[in-house]
Amino acid sequence: MKTKARISATGMYVPTKLVTNDDLSKIMDTSDEWIKQRSGIETRYHVPEIGVQGTSDLAFESSKMALKNRGIDAQDLDLIIVATLSPDHQFPGSAALLQAKLGLDTTPSMDIRCQCSGFLYALNVAKLFVTSEQYKRVLVVGSEVHSSNLDFTTRGRDVAVLFGDGAGAVIVEASDEPGNGEIVSNHLHSQGQFHDKLWIEKPGSKNGTYFPSEDEFVRNYPYMDGRFVFKHAVVRLKECVEEVLEHNKMPIGEIDHFLFHQANLRINEMVAKILEIPSDKCHNNIQKYGNCSAAAIPMLMHETIESGKVKKGQFMCLGAFGAGFTWASALIRW
Repeated sequence: MKTKARISATGMYVPTKLVTNDDLSKIMDTSDEWIKQRSGIETRYHVPEIGVQGTSDLAFESSKMALKNRGIDAQDLDLIIVATLSPDHQFPGSAALLQAKLGLDTTPSMDIRCQCSGFLYALNVAKLFVTSEQYKRVLVVGSEVHSSNLDFTTRGRDVAVLFGDGAGAVIVEASDEPGNGEIVSNHLHSQGQFHDKLWIEKPGSKNGTYFPSEDEFVRNYPYMDGRFVFKHAVVRLKECVEEVLEHNKMPIGEIDHFLFHQANLRINEMVAKILEIPSDKCHNNIQKYGNCSAAAIPMLMHETIESGKVKKGQFMCLGAFGAGFTWASALIRW
């Protein structure tokens, strides 16, 4: 019988600093009403201060929860994968830092840089390692610390109000049983021609070491062409669902839960409306956490499962869209 890969446990973590929309309105020209109307976001969590917690620290906390929920030790892991767009350092990768924090010696680790789609890309990599039988148990983490590199002024408000810090982790391991957290299928895409619609331009290898003048400093912060990204996200997330259905020869009614990337509540609501997905099947937590990029889907998965909404044998359709552009989907049978 062919080896299957399943998600056997989940975990998540957010830092302690709660930031409300009203908090942001005190430091930039914005309001609670404006942010909620535009994105659906009410609160988000940030690290207490720059330098206190990094991406690998949040990843460590979410990993500890996943390991505890599975009832295993870090020494039982064969591979660590971290998806992030906000690594602790330019190099080495945050996965190596997480490996050391977990007290491991030579366990392999790697970063995946596919932005908001990163967790689903990493989940596919983990599945391939497990089903090929090279590794039996893989830790997959999406982790982000955005707050250390956002422009918290009126100039940067269009992006700064959207993002939060957080981490989500899952354990992927071999299984001979259908269901039981099985990763049924994965689907990955990218379209680099639109890379500059959502990016941080500098610094980078193309520019070398970069010390910007005051009027160029904005190029060190995230830039987003909001309307362009919104339009493409709606189209691609719709396609994500359709691809899962077509590949697995399923009608949409057989999907019990839809977990879309938490970038903007309005995007998810529009996709659900187009596809006629009942509201009770489309789960969101962006209201509490903001956009946590690669961490968003594993955080949402953890909360949805822990709430008891996901029953044994039910199907979850995961979909994400992000910078690159990249987009991805997966079907999980719990």
